[in-house]
Amino acid sequence: MKEHFEVNFSQPTDFYNIENRNISNIVEIKQNNENGTKPECDSHLHKVLNNSTYGNLEVNVNEEIEGSEETGQIEDDEIKVKEELEIKEEPIDFIVGNDRCSQYDQDFPQHNTPLKNKIIYTGKKPYQSSHCNKSFSTNSDLITHTTTHIGQKPYLCSLCDEAFSHNSSFINHQKTHSWEKPYHCSQCGKTFSHNSTLINHQRIHSGEKPYQCSQCDKAFSQHSSLIKHKRIHTGEKPYQCRQCNKTFSLNSHLIKHQRIHTGEKPYQCIQCNKAFSHKSHLINHQRTHSGEKPYQCSQCDIAFSQNSHLIRHQLIHTGEKPYQCSQCNQTFSLNSHLIKHQRIHTGEKPYQCIKCNKAFSDKSHLINHQRTHSGEKPYQCSQCDKAFSQNSHLIRHQIIHTGEKPYQCSQCNKTFSLNSHLIIHQRIHTGEKPYQCSQCDKAFSQNSSLKKHQLIHTGKKPYQCSQCDKAFSQKSSLIKPQIIHTGEKPYQCSQCDKAFSQNSILIKHQIIHTGEKPYQCCQCDKAFSHKSNLIRHHIIHTGKKPYQCSQCDKAFSQNSILIKHQIIHTGEKPYQCSQCNKTFSLNSHLIRHQRIHTGEKPYQCSQCDKAFSQNSDLINHQRTHSVHSAAFLC
Repeated sequence: MKEHFEVNFSQPTDFYNIENRNISNIVEIKQNNENGTKPECDSHLHKVLNNSTYGNLEVNVNEEIEGSEETGQIEDDEIKVKEELEIKEEPIDFIVGNDRCSQYDQDFPQHNTPLKNKIIYTGKKPYQSSHCNKSFSTNSDLITHTTTHIGQKPYLCSLCDEAFSHNSSFINHQKTHSWEKPYHCSQCGKTFSHNSTLINHQRIHSGEKPYQCSQCDKAFSQHSSLIKHKRIHTGEKPYQCRQCNKTFSLNSHLIKHQRIHTGEKPYQCIQCNKAFSHKSHLINHQRTHSGEKPYQCSQCDIAFSQNSHLIRHQLIHTGEKPYQCSQCNQTFSLNSHLIKHQRIHTGEKPYQCIKCNKAFSDKSHLINHQRTHSGEKPYQCSQCDKAFSQNSHLIRHQIIHTGEKPYQCSQCNKTFSLNSHLIIHQRIHTGEKPYQCSQCDKAFSQNSSLKKHQLIHTGKKPYQCSQCDKAFSQKSSLIKPQIIHTGEKPYQCSQCDKAFSQNSILIKHQIIHTGEKPYQCCQCDKAFSHKSNLIRHHIIHTGKKPYQCSQCDKAFSQNSILIKHQIIHTGEKPYQCSQCNKTFSLNSHLIRHQRIHTGEKPYQCSQCDKAFSQNSDLINHQRTHSVHSAAFLC
């Protein structure tokens, strides 16, 4: 009798344990040829669909079935098939029997080995992931792959609580606790816990790279490295963050990214307990304790703690600047420098302080700013224990101890302790003024000068005197009135013992003794002892009066003259004599007045040695000599 029935294989072993039938006949799989000879690999083989249920197989058994309604289980050694199995679904080939394939020289296993090992793959991949459209040849591989998307890790280590998504990874991990390393490299003696790790290691010695990219011919020693590389060509990013939907080409990159959301810092320094989100950051940090600098420049032998620092340093020798700004054509040696530069054009400030909401264009600027809130000063001088919030400040400070000035100007040979000071100095020679005011187009050679200038437009005066509540736009301007209150004059002239409240005034005074006039007008060759006097003089040639009074529209060539003029409108007299309490609108008027009390007469006639308290009196006196000379000539 020929009976038709369905067999559902839910597990690999169910191929041998056919449930819901008590078959007394012995079932044996036969080859699909007449002479009974064993087939080659390319002959017609019996087929079975290898999925999670191993297919619904429609089987015709040309034997009488002895059985009852009760459910039974057939032992493996009782199963034979005396007639052909007719498979009705698309299969994957397999062979049963302990035979050797003449084409591939491979033995096939016995009936009692797992079914999965008896499958010869046809190259078809019918199982597709619904997450990333990746295809697999078996359903079990699909299930294993799906865990990478859902994040499921059902295999938990009882010793360290680390979880794994795959059982094979879990088994490999357990070997790290046993420290068993049975696989030995015959060339260098290194041992490994896994044979696959040994095979990968041996490629270091052999240089073998069996995995080659079909698009760019680049080869790799490991298959996993090839898979990662291929994503460069495909742009595939199968790993997605659940919180911000950002995608990544590597799972390791996703794990690192997720720590931004969780704040997790699993890598901790054993010396100072500082924690880091990335292991590489911990390694770099530990070098601050050890002083290790493993990356050495081959040209000048200078060493660095990080490879990225060495790469940046080497550009000093090559001078290469391959990264160019598309807006202003400025070139940079590093791409990161170009990205930072481009924010000048875009105005982008992606780094924001969570405490005061102040935003910055550079992450390092945010970190430095945050220390103003925390008061942290992690950079300490080894010689005097002084601490700083920024490493650059520490470097500047250490030069005080060494006195080193390694940066030299190629034009005038002047040396500087900092490269930034050299760059600023070189602008004297080049005339470069890269910092331009957006409101009046005035340009400056230093950013600090631009910031001071911009206060003219805003009217902001952040520096306030604690004694008279007077406010100033610049810190240097605040120092001047504070000395008026204290009367301190710490700067003394070495030639005449005259003392001054400010060093800049002392320098100006010393020119009286030397007679030096280094600042010369390019239009009329007139020379001046001070640069400010030269600037004032230039306005005579241009006729420009940029400083205008807001109350009467009167214009002036100098800001100082405008300030003096504005006192006419306010009537303010902030300068007071300490001896008689008389007040003055200008400090120069106070100085003249104080000479009444002191008897000082600094202006001396070169012809008769007569001295005067005011310069105007000296000028009037000198005219008496010129009158007498004219009368004598007559």
